[in-house]
Amino acid sequence: MSIKRLPIHYGWIIVGVTFFTLLFAAGVRTIPSVIIKPLEAEFGWDRTTVSFAVALSLFAYGFGGPIAGALVDRFGPRRVMASGLGLITLGLIPIMSMANIWVFNLFWGLVVGIGTGMIANVLGATVANRWFNTRRGLVLGLMGASAAAGQLIFVPGAIALATNSGWRAVIGTIAVGVGVLIVPVVLFMRDRPSDVGLEPVGGKAVTSTGAAVVEASTPLREAIKTRDFWLLALSFFVCGYTTNGLIGTHLLPHTVEHGFIEVETAAALSLMGLMNIVGTLASGWLTDRYDNRKLLATYYGLRALSLAALPFIIEIRDLYIFALIYGLDWVATVPPTVNLTARRFGRASLGSIYGWIFCSHMIGAGIAAQAGGIFRDVLGDYHLIFLSAAIFGFIAAGLSLSISTRRAAAPMPVST
Repeated sequence: MSIKRLPIHYGWIIVGVTFFTLLFAAGVRTIPSVIIKPLEAEFGWDRTTVSFAVALSLFAYGFGGPIAGALVDRFGPRRVMASGLGLITLGLIPIMSMANIWVFNLFWGLVVGIGTGMIANVLGATVANRWFNTRRGLVLGLMGASAAAGQLIFVPGAIALATNSGWRAVIGTIAVGVGVLIVPVVLFMRDRPSDVGLEPVGGKAVTSTGAAVVEASTPLREAIKTRDFWLLALSFFVCGYTTNGLIGTHLLPHTVEHGFIEVETAAALSLMGLMNIVGTLASGWLTDRYDNRKLLATYYGLRALSLAALPFIIEIRDLYIFALIYGLDWVATVPPTVNLTARRFGRASLGSIYGWIFCSHMIGAGIAAQAGGIFRDVLGDYHLIFLSAAIFGFIAAGLSLSISTRRAAAPMPVST
C-alpha cells in the first residue's frame, strides 16, 4: 500500500516508532534504582561510589542532548535514533561481566549515558516540530508520556527479575530489547514528511497571502545572551534535580531503608508511572491552550510540596498518595518548556537550543544523584536532600513566571 493511501498520516507512525524508542531509553534509565543495593551487596561498594557512576551517566546523558540536537539537524532523527540504540546496547553488554567500578563508570557512566542522551526529549521535540503543525502539544505530551510508560513497565519488572534472577538478568534483558528495536527504526523511521511525499500533519505553514513560512531561528550564541534562555535552563536544572537525579535514582533505596518492602514500593512506582502518563498527556493538551509559564509554576509548586512531605512518609497509604501527586507532574514540565523554547527562539533552532536547556536538566540530575549518595552515607538518610529539592522546586516556580512571552523575530515569507 502506498504511504499516501494509509488510513492515517504517516506522521503518526513516526510518533509510534519514536514513542517506543523513547520508552526503551527511559527503561534503561531506571536500571540504577533497581541495582544499587545488589551492587553494594556483591562488590562492597558504598552508596557514594555507585552514585558517582549514576551521576556521570546523567551528565553524559545531558551533554548527549546538544550532541543529538546538532546531529538531528544535520543527519536527521533516523540515523541518530539507530546510533543511540546501538551505543546503549554496546554499553550494557560489558556491565554484565564487570568486576571493577571503572567498568561501571566507563560503560554505564559514559557509553550508555551518551547513547540515552541521543534518544531523549530533544529527539522527541524535533520529531513533533517537523511532522506536526497542529496537535503539536499533544504529540509532545505523548513523547513525554513514553518516559512515564518506561517507568511503569520496566521498574516493577526489573525488580521482580533482579529478585528472582539477579541484577545481570536485568541488564541482559534490556540490552536485547534495545538491540532489537534498531530494526523498526531502520525500516519505518523517516526524517521529514517530504521524505515520503507528504506535508506535516495540519498542512504546510503559510502566511495570509499563501506564501510558505520560513521558520524563525535564533543562533545559539545569541540565545545564551538572553535572560529567557537562562530562566528556562535554570528551571529545567531544578526539574532534573528533583526527578531523574534524586527520585529516579534514590527513591527505591530510600523506601527500602525506610521500612517498606520492595513489592510495596514497586506498586507505588507503577502508580507513579501511570499518573505520569496521565499528567504528561494532560500537560500536552493544556500547553496548546493556556499560559505555559503558569503551567510550569503550578507543576514545580506541586512537586515541591510533595517532596517536602516525602521524609515524613512512613505508611504505605501515604507513599501511594505521594506517588499519585508527584507522578502527575514528573514529565509534565516538558511540553510547556519545549513550547516556550520554540516560541521564544524559533522552531528552526529548537534542536540546538533546547538541547542545551535539556543539558542543564541533566546537570541538575547528575548533581542530585551524586549528592543523594553522599548525604545518605554521611547522614544516614536522604531527608535533607529531599528538603533541598523542595526548596529548589519553589524557586523554579518563581523562575517560570518570569519567562518572557516574546516570540522569535517573524521570519520572511518565501514565494511558492
